[in-house]
Parts: sequence; C-alpha cells; structure tokens
Amino acid sequence: MALMDFIKKQFIDVIHWTEDGDGVLASRFSMQDFEIQNGAQLTVRDSQMALFVNEGQVADVFGAGLYTLNTQTLPVLTYLKNWDKLFQSPFKSDVYFYSTRIQLDRKWGTANPITVRDKDFGMVRLRAFGIYSYRIVDPKLFYQQVSGTRESYRSEELEGQLRNTIVAGMADLFGESGIPFMDMAGNQEELARALRTKLDATFSNLGLKLETLMVENISLPEELQKMLDDRIGVNIMGGMQSYTQFQVATAIPLAAQNEGGLAGLGAGMGVGFGVGQQVAQTMGQTFAPAAPAAPVNVDEVMATLEKLHGLMTKGILSSEEFEAKKAELLKKLA
Repeated sequence: MALMDFIKKQFIDVIHWTEDGDGVLASRFSMQDFEIQNGAQLTVRDSQMALFVNEGQVADVFGAGLYTLNTQTLPVLTYLKNWDKLFQSPFKSDVYFYSTRIQLDRKWGTANPITVRDKDFGMVRLRAFGIYSYRIVDPKLFYQQVSGTRESYRSEELEGQLRNTIVAGMADLFGESGIPFMDMAGNQEELARALRTKLDATFSNLGLKLETLMVENISLPEELQKMLDDRIGVNIMGGMQSYTQFQVATAIPLAAQNEGGLAGLGAGMGVGFGVGQQVAQTMGQTFAPAAPAAPVNVDEVMATLEKLHGLMTKGILSSEEFEAKKAELLKKLA
C-alpha cells in the first residue's frame, strides 16, 4: 500500500512562471499536493525573481537564471529543513514569483486641494498631479510587508497606497519648503526631484524602488486662479490705478448700450467708493467739454518774432518761412 501511495505521488521537475497579463506583481507557483523533485529545474526569466518560503519562513531568493535545485543552490532551505549533503528526497516548499518590470505610467494627483501658507498669497489651496513608475527590487521585503501568502497580487491593489503616499509627501514638501506657489509652478522638474528624494525611503521599506516621478501641473482652484489672473493683469497694466482705468474705459461703451446707460455704470462696475470715484473721473475725462485755451502773452509773441527775424537776417530762415511763422503768431494775437 505504501508503495502504491509513493507511485501515485506526483513530482515537480520544472518550476517557472509566465506572467499572465499586465499588472501581476506576485504569483504563487501552483503545487497543491505536488512535491518538488530533488534536482528539479528552476527557471527565472529576466524581469523576474523567485522566493522559496518554508513553513512561513522566507528561505532562498533567486534572480534571473536557470538553477538545479539541491542542497547547494538552496542553502537557507537546507538549513531550515536540516538536510544533510546526501539528501535526495522530494520536498515541499512554497515558491513565489515576482515581476521586477518597471510599472509605468502610474498616475497620482490631489483628490482635494492641499492648504498651505504661501509667501505671496497667504493661505492658499494647491492642486498637483503627475505620473510615476516603480518596480520590485526586494521580493523578501515585499512578501513580508505587502503581498504575503496571497495566490496572486496585482498592481491595482497597491496603487491607492502609493498614490496617497505621494500626495502626502507633496503636502509635506509644500509646507516645509516655504517656496512661493509661483516659484513652484515654474520649477516643476526641481520639485519632482525633491519629492522623489523624500519618498525614496518610504518605497524602499516596501521592497520597491521609485524609478521616476514627474510633476505635470501645479495649480490653484478655479476661483483662486481667476484672482491670480486678475493680479497678473494689474501688474501688466502698470498698477491698480491703470488697471482700473482700463476696466472703466472698457465698460463705458458697453454701459452705453445697456438699459440705464451710463447712469448705472458706477453700480455695474462693482462696489467701493474708490471704483465709483474712478468711474466718475474717467467719465469726466471722456465726456467733459474741452477746456478754454490759455490767453496768449503778447510780449512772448513779439520776442519770438524778433528772434525769427534775426534768423532770417542771418540766412537761417528764408523770407517765406519767416512770413509764414509771423502770420501764425499774429493770428494768435487776433
């Protein structure tokens, strides 16, 4: 009977893993009641690593290559199982494969604005988003901290954790740096580099390496962005007074077309005595009658004629030019 049971046993001679679709980070090799034959072949492909686990304890780790499984290639497992050098029996062990390919084009972003103190604008709420990539570099640590004894572990299960970790790091960086929003928005590459440095240890503690991180955009919420646009407009126009004059001048022809005409322009432009006063001044400058010309000084006219006559005598002015200027000046006296 024992002989029949032994004959019925099934042994594994080849262990390998072909990744079944994108997004699989870890997969346990299916053995059920099978046993691994001593001298079996283990194939670990490029962009893979394999991990042997004996009764819950992490044993040997293999990188890419072809291995013959025996006491020489499984030193930790040999120690845990107390094998001697002549051990020839089949054995059982959990085998996990890990994909070490770079997981590309992973997106991160602030679900809600981050409130920070800004040197230029005071308390502001910022949004940011971008992409990042990572890969598994320490399968033992990843097994212990993340995937565990799961049959399979996919990248989608990890995305939320990593994305929120990046956002939290970004919030800390905003708060710690003290860099104004305008400088951050203009130096996104440097910001991404600082953020990646800040997050390296966090990823490493999970057995991961943060390969790339890019900040694609930093922005204010829509209502604050509009205020920033207005402020930029003020600076471009040369200050608040010039900006207000520009707004009023733009509004006057529009107000003339609307019901109430120019009479309602002060109220239509906004609130505040300063705006109303600016409206009145601009309207006065636009529609007031021309001021009367200043009176002509007779003595100044006669002195100018004498100078012009001297220039004609010296030949600098022709007689025709002198007569034309004299007629112009005498007309002012009239």
